[in-house]
Amino acid sequence: MFRPEGPSLRELAVQALSSVEHGYDLLAPKFDHTPFRTPDDILEAVATALGRLGPFDDGLDLCCGTGAGTQMLARVCRRSVTGVDFSAGMLAVAARHAHPAGPRRHLVRGDARALPFAPVFDLVVSFGAFGHFLPRELPGLFRQVHSVLRPGGGFAFPVLAPPRPTSAWFWILLGFDTVMRVRNAVWRPPFVMYYRAFRLGTVLDELERAGFGTRLYALPEFGRRADGSPRARLVVARRPS
Repeated sequence: MFRPEGPSLRELAVQALSSVEHGYDLLAPKFDHTPFRTPDDILEAVATALGRLGPFDDGLDLCCGTGAGTQMLARVCRRSVTGVDFSAGMLAVAARHAHPAGPRRHLVRGDARALPFAPVFDLVVSFGAFGHFLPRELPGLFRQVHSVLRPGGGFAFPVLAPPRPTSAWFWILLGFDTVMRVRNAVWRPPFVMYYRAFRLGTVLDELERAGFGTRLYALPEFGRRADGSPRARLVVARRPS
């Protein structure tokens, strides 16, 4: 699964026994060579969908990591793009990536649960970060996003259809979550990363409680399942005007 330039098993083990912040600081130099980086086809599909929903002036990439989503955001925002993450190591890598001409870019170290911004964004996006938040933290996280959006602004993120129990991925993800729960029961500090804790129905309910109106858009690039449902969707939560 990993490229030769990626982390060794020993490096991953050290990361997994660290806190979330320190673990990502350690992983940052090789993060882009792991499967944890958001795949380009997802970024491309989201950029296409957002291009139809814009225009947007100022965008925020929540939990931006090494900046893959921030670079995508620069394609759909006209004035400025900001990335926020609590890992200094990940932000350092993001700062070294080439930044094409276009909107101004800012990288900010901060906690998504206490965002250091006024309501100055038209669009907030996030990719692959929600597994780092426990279900009880989602209401506060969504209120934070709501607070930094201008009236009428949107919060967008892709969701993939969960694998069925007949799929090998179902059991791989279940096994990963089980290992993480055992790890956190016997080792401190905890490392919060659960792939199966993000339930779409619950998330939509919490977004509406936070004051958003929500819509789902199919991402046609990923096709449909046997029952006709999309394999991937874009959630777009709007702050009322």
